[in-house]
Amino acid sequence: MPAAVSVNNKLSIKTRFKSLNLRNTHAIVVSAREGVRTQVFYDFAEAIKMPEKTLANIINLSARTISNYNGQQKVLAPVHAEHLLKLISLYEKGEEIFGNTDEFNYWLKKPFWNSQETPFDLIVTPGGVDLLIEELDKLAQGYPV
Repeated sequence: MPAAVSVNNKLSIKTRFKSLNLRNTHAIVVSAREGVRTQVFYDFAEAIKMPEKTLANIINLSARTISNYNGQQKVLAPVHAEHLLKLISLYEKGEEIFGNTDEFNYWLKKPFWNSQETPFDLIVTPGGVDLLIEELDKLAQGYPV
């Protein structure tokens, strides 16, 4: 059964998306294969205050395609669903570490030490999201990032 969530603007990312099984990589892959409704995309974009077009580009779809899927009540393809679920997982961890999504978004746009590259530059691939989750784990343990 495709995953869907309801959004309340005062809730944390983790609470908003608790109906999704994001506890580990295997669970994310299984959920992606089962199907993720486009409403999850819209709810997530709203929750992190990101324009839908920007989020769609990150997961390598057009906003128009997602809108068409929504109108046809189609689920996201597993490759796009997995990327979206990993982003939700990343934001859960980021919100947990930084206290809120605004602070986490600030960190995402701040260049790495001695580089022009930002963490946000890495989120365009699922592997990049995985790297950022590892960096957040290190940060949570007190390592400089």
